[in-house]
Order: sequence, then structure tokens, then C-alpha cells
Amino acid sequence: MDTQAALWVVMMLVVLALAFDFMNGFHDAANAIATVVSTGVLKPAQAVVFAAVFNFIAIFIFHLSVAATVGKGIVQPGIVDTHVVFGALLGAISWNVITWYYGIPSSSSHALIGGIVGAVIAKAGAGALISAGVLKTVVFIFVSPLLGFLLGSLMMVLVANIFKRSRPSKVDKWFRSLQLISAGAYSLGHGGNDAQKTIGIIWMLLVATGYLSASATSPPTWTIVSCYIAIGLGTLFGGWRIVKTMGQRITKLKPVGGFCAETGGALTLFLATALGIPVSTTHTITGAIVGVGSTQRASAVRWGVAGNIVWAWILTIPASAFVAAIAYWVSLQIF
Repeated sequence: MDTQAALWVVMMLVVLALAFDFMNGFHDAANAIATVVSTGVLKPAQAVVFAAVFNFIAIFIFHLSVAATVGKGIVQPGIVDTHVVFGALLGAISWNVITWYYGIPSSSSHALIGGIVGAVIAKAGAGALISAGVLKTVVFIFVSPLLGFLLGSLMMVLVANIFKRSRPSKVDKWFRSLQLISAGAYSLGHGGNDAQKTIGIIWMLLVATGYLSASATSPPTWTIVSCYIAIGLGTLFGGWRIVKTMGQRITKLKPVGGFCAETGGALTLFLATALGIPVSTTHTITGAIVGVGSTQRASAVRWGVAGNIVWAWILTIPASAFVAAIAYWVSLQIF
């Protein structure tokens, strides 16, 4: 492949990565806005603008720890090429489209990790993966919703005890305002963790194709800015099929419950981003919502809906990896 053709391939893959990032925001819009919409604090149109703004503001707050994990901590040096990146992105995008169509709040993050794993195994086998990077991502499939569940339920118990002598109408009024703070915090965590995954794969691509030195400590500024803009725009357009599942079908929320779920979820995301772990914002907020619902009574949670979501979580990495492996082999025939 000549230099000009190679450049066009890299540009096409960058556009494809940004399309994934947009879809990530679109697919995961429910994570940030479901609770404020379901409690009636914001109308859907207001909520998506609110969340999109905080998605972008995250660019000024979080270090690129997650981007470094995705870009350098999952695959052994020298393995990644344009075919691997194409396969990874196509595998992730395909799974996102399927789960969006059926209104299933699965993880865009784990779809991308699954895509990378599937494409790399198709090229060089499992030995080409960095086990520590893959393992901590897989572990947090379970840790992030459990931590969200724990923090969400603890927040709910704490708030219930603090305001147990207050009139319900007054508590509701206070938490309608406080929920704007918690929703903003969660949207910061969402943008900070999720945008960096796409930054990481573009970083990986630029190093693999020689457009960036392997010793570079960060990707180009245009990569960072474009990824945050893409996820913000995706959130702005929203994923209404999934909003209904997250905000209404798992459990009914009041403003106080929405505040506790978002705060528990935000704390989980801040911790994971600081540690450089690419977690699922979907898993995190779902765990927090279930945690809040379960403090009222077990029957407040629609466990059948939650169970279907868990099955989607389990299938995400292998399903996206399978599609990515096929896409990798197809790409060898195309370019």
C-alpha cells in the first residue's frame, strides 16, 4: 500500500472511531439522564443538553489514564495494525447497534474492549494480549455495578436517616434541586471515562501506523478534543429506547432516589477513571439504581428486567470479539 493510500485508510479509521464515540454517547445517554427524566426534574430535551455539556467539560478535569490503558495496556507492542483497529471498531459498533435497536443498556466500553480482543486474537492469538490490562477490565464488569449498588444503597440509607423527620414534600423539593448536581457529576464521570476509550484506540492507531512515536506520553490535542466533542454530540441526540428501560422499567425513582443513584454512580466512575480502568457507565448506573430500589423493598426492583440486562453484560465481550475477528479477516481482503 502506497503512502497516500495508507493515509486515507488511517483517516477512514479515525472517522470510524469518532463514529463509535458518537454512538457511545448516543447509546449511553440514558446513563446520564434516565434518572432526572424519570423523576421529572428535567424534560428529556433539557436533560440531553445538560448531560452533553458536562460530558465535554470532563476534558478539563480528568487525566488520560483510561486512554493510556486502552492505547498501551491491552495489546503487546507491535501487534496492532489498521486491520486490527478496523476489526475492533466494527465489532464494537455492530454490538452497539444491535443492543440499541432492542433497547438493551449494554456496555459500549466492553464492546470496544471485546472488539480489540477479538481482532488481536484473530491476528496473533491470545498471547498477544496483555493479561493484566484485560483482567482488570473484566474484573470491573462485576466490581463497577457492585460498587454502584453499594454506594447507591448506602447513600439512600444515609439520606433516609438524615431526613426521616422532614416532610416528604419538602424532601422532594430539596432533592429536585440537588439532583441537578448529582446528574452533572455523573455526566462528568461518563464523559471522562468513555471519551478516553476512543482517544485510546486512536492513539493506538497513530502509533501503529507511525504517525506518533511509541514513546509519546499523550496523543495529539486534536484527538482529545474531537473525541470529547463526539461523545457530547452523541449524548445530545440521545438514545430514547434505552432511557425508558433505565429510568422506568428497573424501578420507579423519586428525586431523592435519583440523587442517591447518580451520586453513587459518579463516585464509582471518578474512582475508576483515576485508576485508569475502562469501566462501563451502563453497568455502574444500573447497579446504583438497583441499589437504591432495593433499600425500599426487594419487590421495588423488577429483577426480570435487571436479569436480562446482566445477560447482555455477559455476552458483550464475546459477541463483539466474534464480530471483530470476522471483520479483521474481511479487512485483509479489502485493504
